[in-house]
Amino acid sequence: MTKKPEGPNRYDGFIATAGFKNVKITDINGFLEHVRREVTEGHVQFFDAKLIAGQQHLYFAALNALKAFEKKSNISSSLAIEALLYASAQRQIRKAVDTLGVKQDSSQVAVLIIAENRQGIDDCLKVVSRLIPGERDDAVLELTDEKIGGIKKLFGISDLEIEAKLRRKGLEREALADLVIEHMALLAIQS
Repeated sequence: MTKKPEGPNRYDGFIATAGFKNVKITDINGFLEHVRREVTEGHVQFFDAKLIAGQQHLYFAALNALKAFEKKSNISSSLAIEALLYASAQRQIRKAVDTLGVKQDSSQVAVLIIAENRQGIDDCLKVVSRLIPGERDDAVLELTDEKIGGIKKLFGISDLEIEAKLRRKGLEREALADLVIEHMALLAIQS
């Protein structure tokens, strides 16, 4: 998914997400350094996809990170790390990395790219696709039944909260994704 933020946002660039499956990264730090050396047109952040509540989860993390930089309320000096902080709803970088960051045992990886223009997104995605040892599969971003328990635990979301958010039966996943986005927004209010 590549999207240009709409509305009163001042950011004039693009945000993209991608997923990869069957990933095997033996040296995380080496991999991340290699990607950052090769990516010149944007900001890239990697996540363990098993705790990602859909593409909107990452999109809103990016919007919140951009807004934090605009308001100069950012915690990190890196836009990519700021997006990780929002995606995990954490104020501490170490906690954010430990909970949602890509790890050696991450077989499903989500990628968030923020760039000034569509060409920057395309260039970043080409670099990431070439360097990541796995297959492109955006389905790993979807909120599945297998992810629900871990996501609820990570964000401290109770069944009661989901029930209160539900508009109709059968929309539990949508309610959970909305609650994750709300928890991320609370982080912005706390700063």
